[in-house]
Amino acid sequence: MRKIAVLYSGHAPHFVTFNTPKYKQYFDKIIYLPHFAEQDLMGMDVVIVPSQLHNKLLLEAAPAIRRFADNGGVVVAFGPQPWNWIPGQNWETRPTNFWWWLEKDADSGLRMVAPDYPLFRDGYLDEAACTWHQHGVFHLQDGMQSLIDMKDGGSLMYVDKVSSKGTWIVTTLDPDFHFGSYFMPATEKFLDGFLPWLACGEI
Repeated sequence: MRKIAVLYSGHAPHFVTFNTPKYKQYFDKIIYLPHFAEQDLMGMDVVIVPSQLHNKLLLEAAPAIRRFADNGGVVVAFGPQPWNWIPGQNWETRPTNFWWWLEKDADSGLRMVAPDYPLFRDGYLDEAACTWHQHGVFHLQDGMQSLIDMKDGGSLMYVDKVSSKGTWIVTTLDPDFHFGSYFMPATEKFLDGFLPWLACGEI
C-alpha cells in the first residue's frame, strides 16, 4: 500500500474530506500547508495537492513538490489550477455551468478517452463518478496521456510520466471541495474509487 500525504491549509471542506474515516485511512500524513517543510514528504510515495489552496503557500511549496516527483514520487493535483506550477502546465479557464443537467438533452461534455487505463479498466471509477461540472481544461504536451476530455477540446484528467522520473495525475475535477461541502453526490463516488486506486492500484 502506497504511503500518501495530503496538503491542508485550513479550508473547512478539506477538513471534512480528509478526516472522514473512510478516506482518512488512506492518508499517512495530513500536512498543514502553512507549516510545510520539504522533509514532510520524506518516506511518502504520493502527495495530493487539493483544490483551492492558498496560492502564495502553494507556490512556495511547489519547488519541493516538483523535486518529490523528480525523485520518483506520484503527485496528484485536484481542481482548477490557474497558477503555473505544474510541469508542462497549459491551463485554460472556462465558464462553469453548475446546472447543465437541467438543460434539454443534457450533456456535460465529458468524454472518457482511456477506458483501458487501470483506474477505469479495473473498476475503480466509471464515467458517472467523474461527472459533475468543470472549471476549465488542460492542453497537453507530447507524451502526456489524457484520461478524460471535453468534447470541445482539452483534458479534464491526464497522467504525465514524461516530465519527471515520477508521475503527475492532474485533473480539473475538485471532489475534495465538493464532498466536504456536502454538494455533488458524484464526488463521493469519485473519492470512493480514486483513493483505493491511488493506494493500491496500478498507476
